[in-house]
Amino acid sequence: MALHPVLKAVTEQIAARSRPYRNAYLARLDAARGNTVHRAALACTNLAHGFAAFPANDKLKLKQLHNPSVAIVSAYNDMLSAHQPFEHFPPIIKDAVREAGGVAQFAGGTPAMCDGVTQGQPGMELSLFSRDTIAMATAVALSHNMFDAAVYLGICDKIVPGLLIGALHFGHLPAVFVPGGPMTTGISNSEKARVRQLYAQGKVGRDELLESESQSYHGPGTCTFYGTANSNQMLMEVMGLHLPGAAFVPPNTPLRKALTAAAGKRAVEISAQGKSYIPVGRVVDEKSIVNAVVALLATGGSTNHTLHWIAVAKAAGIVIDWNDFDKLSAVVPLLARIYPNGEADVNYFQAAGGPPFVIRELLDAGLLHDDVTTVMGQGLRAHCAEPFLEGETLVWRPAPDASGDLGVLRPAKEPFSADGGLRLVSGNLGRAIIKVSAVKPQHRVVEAPALVFDSQEALMDAYKAGKLDRDFVAVVRFQGPRANGMPELHALTPALTNLQDAGRHVALVTDGRMSGASGKVPAAIHVSPEVLAGGPLGRVRDGDLIRLDADAGVLQALVPDTEWNTRTIATANLSASHVGMGRELFATFRHAVSEAEQGAATFGLPPPLHMPEETDNCLAVPQSEAYSDEDFLFSRPMERKP
Repeated sequence: MALHPVLKAVTEQIAARSRPYRNAYLARLDAARGNTVHRAALACTNLAHGFAAFPANDKLKLKQLHNPSVAIVSAYNDMLSAHQPFEHFPPIIKDAVREAGGVAQFAGGTPAMCDGVTQGQPGMELSLFSRDTIAMATAVALSHNMFDAAVYLGICDKIVPGLLIGALHFGHLPAVFVPGGPMTTGISNSEKARVRQLYAQGKVGRDELLESESQSYHGPGTCTFYGTANSNQMLMEVMGLHLPGAAFVPPNTPLRKALTAAAGKRAVEISAQGKSYIPVGRVVDEKSIVNAVVALLATGGSTNHTLHWIAVAKAAGIVIDWNDFDKLSAVVPLLARIYPNGEADVNYFQAAGGPPFVIRELLDAGLLHDDVTTVMGQGLRAHCAEPFLEGETLVWRPAPDASGDLGVLRPAKEPFSADGGLRLVSGNLGRAIIKVSAVKPQHRVVEAPALVFDSQEALMDAYKAGKLDRDFVAVVRFQGPRANGMPELHALTPALTNLQDAGRHVALVTDGRMSGASGKVPAAIHVSPEVLAGGPLGRVRDGDLIRLDADAGVLQALVPDTEWNTRTIATANLSASHVGMGRELFATFRHAVSEAEQGAATFGLPPPLHMPEETDNCLAVPQSEAYSDEDFLFSRPMERKP
């Protein structure tokens, strides 16, 4: 099947605007490769420190400077249900690497916070910044220069993007990412949502709510709704950074253990001392980034990735923005309905065919690049396969020809909708993302007076006081990365849903984030630039008529230009968000972070080998939206260039 023309055009535009930065990145990657095992560059004292505590046989291999050394970088902790199974993975990987002729060392651990625990709490203001912290922790783990490949253990929201960003800054090292799998299915998602809404209405108490939540989140493994964590796994599958079909195999099963061992062996095989050298910086290229965006859209994945995958791309010297997401969303069909975009959870999705089915359908429709490099070698077709155990032998079989449940997963010729459900909206309030895959068509256009809040707590206080029984657009400002770390505002979803269900026309507009489970209320999120960076959302006043039109891509305050342009940007005392719960330690992050559309990142692109001329057309965005090279080189809040 020929590539879809939009997919081809978007990829070419990304490659053109990225060329000087990507070339610089690849030059650095090639220079770092070396001609032998990396530990050979260490002085004897350094090397002795590096293997002092190792068993004699492994120490001998490391002394000989021939066999590859594989780093294990893990985000294990007991608190995250998704990460608790990782406790048992390092011994499995070490044994597998040893069998393959290498040596594996636990190189380092990274932080791993749970957004489910911190949702609506002060700790959530560290969540986004934890991504770049994880990237830095990954760099620290790899900084000893002992390693020839790496295995990364992570699943959840900021953790996989952070690990991948860190891995890409060591792009000369091959990388295999190892998931842990989802927990078994608990109570239905509709029942969970029903109890949450009743609690928001004051009709059930905390005991009933806690019992409901405990029946939903009840054991080891990833939460089973299709939020950021499970979207991570889908994207890692389509980028070829997992072994095929590894994403949604449950933890603590023989198949999960076999896949973990196979990942360790594959890391040896793709090291420079193995059968085929496949550095992660070559796996992640312009085509694989586009494939990730397509898979996100085709499955109704998390809006958080409109931040994270821009940052991931930047780490590989690739420049993408929301225009790219928007163009692709217009042509990528929605193939999956997984909660919150449907009733089924990821276990149903997996049973219906899962990632291998989706990848094959998109390839056959010309909506994915097949000519990419993966951890399996050349070609994405290798990832249209499901893992099985035949006795104790791990094998792969082709993805099923037909979906196991058309209510959950559909072929590309019979999608749930013709587009991916993620839209770019823009106007005099800035640029924002809205996810409409769970929003009914009659709710996608809202024109109503603004009610302005400077925190999610203020909105909830108004709701509890009965002041929101009306049509309105909630403008929740000072929620961007510079202001308070851009916490998720998922706690607002039940209240806004109740108002919408009661017949009110409501919407949310914010420079903050919503969860991957943002739900059925229209929400224009990540408004850029944020208010603290001079964003026009700070000009909105109570009573201003706001128009949010997801179909036409409009985000507009219907205020006369003469009045609008003379208004000052609102200010707020944000000191309460800058101290306590460790937030004072992240002041440097708040000062250095880029705007949302540049990934809300604290790092920049690699300096280009040559600077594009002012007249160079390599930035394939409208001239009024183009960035200068200075924007990409420095990690600072940016404004669109006129």
